[in-house]
Amino acid sequence: MHGNSLKSLRQDLLAQRKQFAASESYLAKRDAVLTGLTQFLANYGAQIQSLALYCPIQDELDLRAALLAWAASNTDKTLALPFARPDKHLDFYTWQEGDLLIPSRHGVPEPDPNNPRRPQVAPDCILIPCVGWSESISGDKKHYWRLGYGGGYFDRTLAQLRAEKPKLLCVGIGFEWQKLDDAQWRAQTHDEPLDLLLTESGLLPSLPY
Repeated sequence: MHGNSLKSLRQDLLAQRKQFAASESYLAKRDAVLTGLTQFLANYGAQIQSLALYCPIQDELDLRAALLAWAASNTDKTLALPFARPDKHLDFYTWQEGDLLIPSRHGVPEPDPNNPRRPQVAPDCILIPCVGWSESISGDKKHYWRLGYGGGYFDRTLAQLRAEKPKLLCVGIGFEWQKLDDAQWRAQTHDEPLDLLLTESGLLPSLPY
């Protein structure tokens, strides 16, 4: 564990991400992730009607332009953004470019849950940015895990949604340098695994999948 403190690990990773976003290598690696996203949508798009993305904060990779283009060319598809409830679960509401978003108490732009033109949806796929990520192998099973900001919103939400929608796809978005070893961080029993991880190296599925 990083100095016995997840807080300091997150702080270090966020500082590294800020430096990375300003580095010379960033654009090429960003473009590689976006290429992988296009390939993911081509391979899995038929099973996705509603896709939840995120509004980037703290140098998270911005996927909005690519996903808006995908939705524009597939008019039967719906994009959605998360809204954080007081009980630390997430609801998802349809989103279109130009919608008014309201900053949450964490500074995350969120949809207005009272907007009658943007109904709540249960997404078929959720794209989740990683502060860090790890992999675990047990026998013939490989899982990828996301280290987030520590609020537990996604873990609670995924546990509930997976019970309701077993075919839900959860895709972590990150970069290779964010990979953590067991000495830095190990997923806990309450952590929900990712179905796939997308980095500049491509799309990595959990196995068996």
